[in-house]
Amino acid sequence: MDVLGAPGAGLLIAAENLFPPLPSEVFLPLAGFAAGQGRISLVSALVFTTLGSVLGALALYWLGVKLGTERLRALAKRLPLFQESDVDRANAFFDRHGGKAVLLGRMLPVFRSLISIPAGVNRMPVWRFAGLTLLGSAMWNSLFVFAGYLLGDNWHRIEPYSAVFEYTVLGIAVAAVAWFTVKRLRHRG
Repeated sequence: MDVLGAPGAGLLIAAENLFPPLPSEVFLPLAGFAAGQGRISLVSALVFTTLGSVLGALALYWLGVKLGTERLRALAKRLPLFQESDVDRANAFFDRHGGKAVLLGRMLPVFRSLISIPAGVNRMPVWRFAGLTLLGSAMWNSLFVFAGYLLGDNWHRIEPYSAVFEYTVLGIAVAAVAWFTVKRLRHRG
């Protein structure tokens, strides 16, 4: 951010979308801190970080489009514990709740990246996907950018709180995967 300014913050957030272990919960408050110091404007921090979110999500959306349902079904057939019907159930879920999943998924660590792939696989209209991603990302990014802006030199104090949220979401995801695995193993006998 010191070298590239607000566009650098946008690049970091785009990279975070493509590589979920990168911590947007650190980059966003840092962008707010930089805005509070006058190194970038608050508006440019918000615009570029949200633009980075949308561009990163669109890259994964297009990956989902290229992957497609048939390739995903073929992959599921080869993976242990998965079935083609799992892809069909996931598609049915996305047909019913896709808009909510994209919007709310933008505010959940790791899922904010992953939700883009089923949106592409299910061919959600790109304008709708981009609009929901823009709205959800703007809300999430604003929260952390404004927090960094208001906390100033103490911007790093956000991290422990966001880490609790992130670990909770990841813990729920791990528990869901464990439940799925146990259920499938029991079903296979």
